[in-house]
This record gives sequence, structure tokens and C-alpha cells, in this order.
Amino acid sequence: MPLVQIKGISGYLSLEQKQEIIRKVTDAVVSVEGEGLRPVTWVLIEDVASGEWGVGGQTVTTEALREMSRSN
Repeated sequence: MPLVQIKGISGYLSLEQKQEIIRKVTDAVVSVEGEGLRPVTWVLIEDVASGEWGVGGQTVTTEALREMSRSN
């Protein structure tokens, strides 16, 4: 029974975006492990509060992620 855990900054992704990630990650897992495992493939998305996540010694906030996505 595959379990995929994804953590992200709270408030960045909408519910619809999270649902799309769940669908696509499930599709990726079953493309490797077999379609028969779709009913038992779990995808868990956990939100981490803005400012409680760090990369390279710097805290990451929801607004910082939004700025990064706008620059791409």
C-alpha cells in the first residue's frame, strides 16, 4: 500500500490545486507499481505554517512563494 507524503506552505495552494496534485501523484505511482494499487494508494498533503519552513537557513513564507511563482 503506497503512501506519498507531501508537505507545503499553508495558504499557498488552493484546495483544487491540492486535489490535482493528489490525482497526478496517484497516476504516477500506479504507472510504476500497477493499476491494481490505485484503490490503496494514499497521498497525504500536509500544510506547514508560513514562516515555519526554512531552506538554506532562510525562512520561507507564503508571500515569498507567491513572489517566486510570479517571477517564473
